[in-house]
Amino acid sequence: MRLDKLLSNMGYGSRKEVKQLLKQKAVTVDGIHVKDAAMHVDPDKQDVSVYDERVIYTEFVYFMMNKPPGVISATEDAREATVIDLLEPLHQHFEPFPVGRLDKDTEGLLLLTNDGTLAHNLLSPKKHVPKVYYAEIEGVVTEADGEAFARGVELDDGYVTKPGKLVILKSADQSEIELTIQEGKFHQVKRMFEAVGKRVTYLKRLSMGNLKLDESLDLGEYRELTEEELVALQNRQ
Repeated sequence: MRLDKLLSNMGYGSRKEVKQLLKQKAVTVDGIHVKDAAMHVDPDKQDVSVYDERVIYTEFVYFMMNKPPGVISATEDAREATVIDLLEPLHQHFEPFPVGRLDKDTEGLLLLTNDGTLAHNLLSPKKHVPKVYYAEIEGVVTEADGEAFARGVELDDGYVTKPGKLVILKSADQSEIELTIQEGKFHQVKRMFEAVGKRVTYLKRLSMGNLKLDESLDLGEYRELTEEELVALQNRQ
């Protein structure tokens, strides 16, 4: 890989800015100052450093975010704040995107990555990746609702959902539930409850596959996946 491309990809600036670093003798390869932007290097075998700090080459990034309400699951939008706006500039540089989407007012687990293969495998209907949601419901949720979800319910557009697993945590005028589904249709959880005559007032995603929300993350915070989390996600495919 060209040296200027490597450094640009790793967030050290544009090609022009990287050339300035080279002129300033800020860049070394295997301990030797270099000025040739077109020099080819192997970041896995050679020590590339900027101001004596080694450049660790990364092709893919994987972030777990506790998505707050009020932002949309998109890479850019002319009017609305997006989840990408919550990332640090260095992390934005890798051009990650949300894997699937959470509605604007929905909170919880959101995976962001630039690994298209992993994203495709997590979202593919053929993979049957389960997603678990916690929700608060206006109306008394009953075992009959659970039986309906287990069969699949017909949404307002005529689509019949795949079976879902409903766990009732509290059954009252304001009920609390956990729902596991394997699809991600538009507003699906809300529309499933509308199909049985109830309304979702609060929705939070707890997990996707075997990736569970880190509850220590405040709303709007994010972190890189651990190696164990990433391996578990990749092995889930």
